[in-house]
Amino acid sequence: MRVDKYLKVSRIIKRRTVAQEFCRAQKVKINGKIAKPSDKVEVGDLMSIQFGMKIVEFEILEIRENSTKDNAAQMYREVI
Repeated sequence: MRVDKYLKVSRIIKRRTVAQEFCRAQKVKINGKIAKPSDKVEVGDLMSIQFGMKIVEFEILEIRENSTKDNAAQMYREVI
């Protein structure tokens, strides 16, 4: 699944266009490499996103085409 779509479906970022802007601003990394919106994510990948001065890391647990608000949080795990 594309990075921008995964961020939207998992509800880490609310809109796909905003997810694309984050990627273009080089604020999203997958396994330590800067991600483009069209890059693919796989189960087990580590994704880090820079929100302002804070960097948040996630492990991809599931990939779904659609998800409800309740199921979205099951798609990833925040790495501390």
